[in-house]
Amino acid sequence: MRVIDFFDKGCALGEDAPLFVTLDGVETSYGRMQEWSRRIAAAMAAVGATAPHVGIWAPNDPLAFAPWVGALRAGGCWVPINSRNLPEVNIEFMNTAEVDWLFYHSQFADVVPRVKAEAPTVKHFVCLDREDGDHPSLARFCAEHGTGAVPDVPEDRDRIVGIVSTGGTTARSKGVVHTNLCWETMIASGWHAMPVEGRPVHLLAAPMTHAAGILAFVLAPGGAKNVILDKVDPLLLMQAIDEFRVTHLFLPPTALYSMLAHPEVRNFDYSSLRYLLVSAAPVSPEKFKEAVEVFGPCVCQVWAQAESPFFLTWLPPSTVARAARDPAYAHHLKSCGREFMLSRVAVLDDDNREVPIGERGELCMQGNLRMLEYYENPAATAEIRDPAGWQHTGDIGYRDADGYFYIVDRKKDMIVTGGFNVFSAEVEAALNAHPAVRDCAVYGVPHEKWGEAVHASVELKEGASATLEELMAFARERLGGTKAPKSIDLIPALPRSPVGKILKRVLRDKHWAGRDRAVG
Repeated sequence: MRVIDFFDKGCALGEDAPLFVTLDGVETSYGRMQEWSRRIAAAMAAVGATAPHVGIWAPNDPLAFAPWVGALRAGGCWVPINSRNLPEVNIEFMNTAEVDWLFYHSQFADVVPRVKAEAPTVKHFVCLDREDGDHPSLARFCAEHGTGAVPDVPEDRDRIVGIVSTGGTTARSKGVVHTNLCWETMIASGWHAMPVEGRPVHLLAAPMTHAAGILAFVLAPGGAKNVILDKVDPLLLMQAIDEFRVTHLFLPPTALYSMLAHPEVRNFDYSSLRYLLVSAAPVSPEKFKEAVEVFGPCVCQVWAQAESPFFLTWLPPSTVARAARDPAYAHHLKSCGREFMLSRVAVLDDDNREVPIGERGELCMQGNLRMLEYYENPAATAEIRDPAGWQHTGDIGYRDADGYFYIVDRKKDMIVTGGFNVFSAEVEAALNAHPAVRDCAVYGVPHEKWGEAVHASVELKEGASATLEELMAFARERLGGTKAPKSIDLIPALPRSPVGKILKRVLRDKHWAGRDRAVG
């Protein structure tokens, strides 16, 4: 199927049904979005666009969904531009993805002159919410140019439907190419993993440019209503779940931790939640368990990447709930789940051979969720593909005898200290168990004797206190002398990417400045 057909299935359930609703009650219907997307596709065809690369630079806003659907209807691809990035980062990515159409919100109008000067592939500009000089609003663009025929795009499983950023938390972003087949598999996986009776109610709070927006598209065939927030605010999240009877919510771990730390977290009704989906980074087992206690048996986890989107492994709510209440299954709180039905996952060594159960190696995948390539970057594509067709994820982990996978680190984040391998996720989990710790980042710093030493940057909960000696002793008791941090610094707030991932390189780089490599 074409990806656009999935959206049209949601429209067929009722054109007047709300696709989006804002906190102040403003609704956008499925029928209205379908009309916008048809006019956008017709307008692109009228100016001769074929397979357009459509960049969308906007905050969470229903209008930002229209050119996304319109691009698919025109046979083109969606290029999400993260509104929380610095302008130079976004301009660089637009050049990487060869964006030729840019739909932008007026709050970014002052950056458009830079785009024109520094991103020469961008030829067409539309301001979503108002007129902006020579650039029409979305309403005028559709009215003046969108009255012609809508392109008839044939089914093609290999047609590109998206070029998304790798995120750039450890290196310069690359453009990940997704196809119709990849997204068809992703949508089917989503509905198999997360069935729900009636129309889902999805709380879209994390950036639409990432997993939260993709989940909105996954749920569209079921006529989902998306309650849209323009930021991840713990109190607004909790109020919205209660008020709108939300069934689905995606959050990165840092946002979940913020909710759990909020003094009013137990003052709302979360009984409507069916799937509180936590992903994008490993979750502290203690906070996983606490989340079940607070939000109920709805907490779940998926492991995926930009290069292989939802769902590679799946830890369903029932498994998480059982692990939270039964000590015999508590180890599953450290797991990212079992291999999902439409993907193959294996743990391979450096020679691309599968390692025995319980041994650590790199998690690799095969299947239709695999990206087509890094856009116009065959060398980078070849770096993560082996001759047997496995795609290497860069995540280090192991599989237990029951088929559950456990991620212990990114391959680049492994610390080698005195000849011993220390996986930062294990140390972070130990520190996160301290009652005063909100979150932390563990990484290697230079050490004259050991090459690298384990170091932790710790963010405490608001109003909490702990000494460095207390934290180091707490970790040493749980990890032993080799893995426990040899040094800790307390910082007011850990640096995070726009989607909530901790930017370890920002913390680590200052320790390795002036050296020709960042490992010991």
